[in-house]
Amino acid sequence: MSNQTPLLQVRDVCVHFPIPAARDWPWQPIPKLKAVDGVSFDLMPGETLGVVGESGCGKSTLARALIGLVKATSGDIMWDGKNLAGMDDASFHDVRRNMQMIFQDPLASLNPRMTIGDIIAEPLRNYEPNLSQDEVKSKVRQIMDRVGLLPNVINRYPHEFSGGQCQRVGIARALILKPKLIICDEPVSALDVSIQAQVVNLLKELQDEMGLALVFIAHDLSVVKHISDRVLVMYLGNEAELATSESLYANPTHPYTQALLSAVPVPDPELERTKTIQLLEGDLPSPINPPSGCVFRTRCPKVQDSCAEVRPSLKGEDHHKVACPVMMP
Repeated sequence: MSNQTPLLQVRDVCVHFPIPAARDWPWQPIPKLKAVDGVSFDLMPGETLGVVGESGCGKSTLARALIGLVKATSGDIMWDGKNLAGMDDASFHDVRRNMQMIFQDPLASLNPRMTIGDIIAEPLRNYEPNLSQDEVKSKVRQIMDRVGLLPNVINRYPHEFSGGQCQRVGIARALILKPKLIICDEPVSALDVSIQAQVVNLLKELQDEMGLALVFIAHDLSVVKHISDRVLVMYLGNEAELATSESLYANPTHPYTQALLSAVPVPDPELERTKTIQLLEGDLPSPINPPSGCVFRTRCPKVQDSCAEVRPSLKGEDHHKVACPVMMP
């Protein structure tokens, strides 16, 4: 994989939102909420990058910046030699067909006034308007069959389906154009555990079959371990750790990653009873006014005086990088 050209290159991407209501006086500068504050990674063809972290760490904002739903404040998002971060909407339209998204809430992401067939066909009508009605219907039926939807439901509406079925509709809509990259924004968090497994296994099958690259965002670290080749751990809009799935779960290095993994349930009852959960002290700092230096230092059990001075960047071997000088081997 190291000899391949990256499909997507993300360099120091920031997404800051101005919050006028957060200033005390009208003449003061408008504070900015730093949802994503300098994230970098490469994504190879056919690779799955898992993105994890607690709520509010910037995972979903990063996903939306990658696909153009929000504008990056600064940084570069390179796709096939083109910087997506600086493109206008018209220029981005052609690139967008190769980058699709599956959303967290399967029902809310579907138009309730459209039939399942029309929802899945919408990308085709947008990017391939010359197709006949019969050709569109044929392609829709093919992708429905591939994701496990019966052809006789093509004229039904989203409210007639379960959450798992609605997510299959979302997957079909994302795949109808045969993209190179799918961004999955917590696609299984609203589903039952048994349905989660079905959807994750379906995504893995489709990835192997179509050569897809995936950015898979989730809270459940067990799911991320199952599907990801590499994992990016985020905290307060910053990178904490980036490693192969095998290396991260076997040897978590950053104190935040260690705390996250200590809370993952273990299927062995005896080990579950005897394991030690590393609880984080203090509250999550405000992304409007994050701590100086390392943003995790206010909750870190390994904090040192130097942690307040310089913001750490990811360093280490290619298979395992960590943004913590204190914990570097």
